Amino acid sequence: MMRTVELPIWLFVLIVLFAAVTFASHFLFPSVRWFFRRRMERAVAKLNERLERPIEPFKLARRYDMIQRLIYDPEVTKGVVEYARKNKVPENVAFQEAKSYAREIVPGFSASAYFGFAIRAARFLSTALYRVRLGYYDEDSLKNLDKSATVVFVMNHKSNMDYVLVTYLAAQRSALAYAVGEWARVWPLSKLIRAMGAYFIRRKSRNNLYRRVLARYVHLATQGGLTQAMFPEGGLSLDGAPQNPKLGLLKYITDGFDPETRDIVFVPVALNYDRVLEDRILLQALDEGGRRFHARISVVAGFFMKQIWLRLRGKYHKFGYAAVSFGNPLSLSDFQDTDAPIDEERLAHELMARIQSVVPVLPVPLVATIIQDAQEPMTHTEIEAEFSTRVDALNGAHVHLPRDDRVYAASVGLRMLHDRGIVQEGDQGFVMNPEQRAIVAFYANSIRHLF
Repeated sequence: MMRTVELPIWLFVLIVLFAAVTFASHFLFPSVRWFFRRRMERAVAKLNERLERPIEPFKLARRYDMIQRLIYDPEVTKGVVEYARKNKVPENVAFQEAKSYAREIVPGFSASAYFGFAIRAARFLSTALYRVRLGYYDEDSLKNLDKSATVVFVMNHKSNMDYVLVTYLAAQRSALAYAVGEWARVWPLSKLIRAMGAYFIRRKSRNNLYRRVLARYVHLATQGGLTQAMFPEGGLSLDGAPQNPKLGLLKYITDGFDPETRDIVFVPVALNYDRVLEDRILLQALDEGGRRFHARISVVAGFFMKQIWLRLRGKYHKFGYAAVSFGNPLSLSDFQDTDAPIDEERLAHELMARIQSVVPVLPVPLVATIIQDAQEPMTHTEIEAEFSTRVDALNGAHVHLPRDDRVYAASVGLRMLHDRGIVQEGDQGFVMNPEQRAIVAFYANSIRHLF
């Protein structure tokens, strides 16, 4: 029992390493996790004191626990059985596939990543690229939202900057959970986006088991009071005009709605830009008749490096104005005035109508409508006069006038279009560049419905 045992050095080191790992996993790691968990809880408690809508416990649940809850949900289990029977595979194989879907969908929200990095990054990027303005905003109606209701921000989709801009402007209200598409499932971007609370969706998936898992996650998130942000149009507008709404995600949110348990309040959000960074990429996809976006990482990186170089040389100019308006909220319990099932199509069109009614009118889109409608060249003075006439015609619509000066606003819009070669100046005045008709229409389409 007390005899000396000789061991090779490598085996002794291996035993010590195994002992150290065992000690750490059983004693040290739980203590460290508890320590950081307590720090996180205190930080969240302080954050909730200044947020209008506190961060929900559902959002703070551990990702592992949320995945387990999702894959053992009765509806998902039922979907696993149906999938196994239909595809003639063992149920344990179908279960593992459902688990992989759950791991793909479920976020791992980090309050420190969201409020420590994401908000600062969103503010920096938004203000570095644009002159950000808040358009229509009924502060009383937003402040008086039912505190127990699930709030869903529904937005038109103009640019990938939409995520950044709304995150920045809603920073004092709550942490938003976005539904993001396949573009964001790229390492290491996916890690950051998941830490910010976004959940991934495959927009074109026809897999019934995947849809069952996604539907149950959205249902659990909605029942848990998670503040969400979604795009009813489904994807980016290729021609700049408002698109018909898609019903998939909206149906998942409203399925199983019980006004006695928790109301759902939709807040319409409308965005518009003097310049959409991806405008030519979107128009190329439209011209090719699909949604394949030719935007290589090298091109994107080159664009940003060029802007940094211009800034270092003192020749950088922002891309005009970006504006966000908040429309009148819609309570689902008020919308559903009978015991009949919710009409998702009517709901979707009502939400899109509310979004479209508050789309900000900016200098470039308004000048674009004037140039597009012009039958002959227009002088600078004629454009200014027509600009003022159209502002009057909008009759109180959400027009942003820089410096509250119509002449200056018209000059800003015209200058931006001229600098990009979209509008040309001749002896008789300004005319549309024939090769740029599509891009003039792209910006005019964003507000054409208001006239």
